Amino acid sequence: MKNFIHNFLHCGLLGWCLEILFTAFHSFRRRDLKLSGITSLWMFPIYGMAAFLAPISRLLKGRNFIFRGLVYSGIIFLCEYVSGTMLRKKGLCPWNYERSRWNLGKVIRLDYMPCWFISGLLFERLLSESDYH
Repeated sequence: MKNFIHNFLHCGLLGWCLEILFTAFHSFRRRDLKLSGITSLWMFPIYGMAAFLAPISRLLKGRNFIFRGLVYSGIIFLCEYVSGTMLRKKGLCPWNYERSRWNLGKVIRLDYMPCWFISGLLFERLLSESDYH
């Protein structure tokens, strides 16, 4: 349990940092040189849930990175859809993808798959490092 909490905290922090960098990059694309990155407190436990990838990453060990990235992307999409739908019902969802033609239920964007692919592999790396400590 101690290792899971450790992983949850690290995944939550990594996710927050990635989101801040991602949203700051969008500021840059809009030529806003303040490079403001934003996130929500709700995102910490959502990203922290990546700690549940640890046993899955052990099962996928030795498999091709493309296969692993696709599996992680699918899992992340599922978690994003479930958490986004639950938060939307309460009026608390910090994201809204209704303007994207690639949205599903206004809570996931299929065009973000490359981001989730890379994020999944980053979470895998983070979780594998914690296995050694």
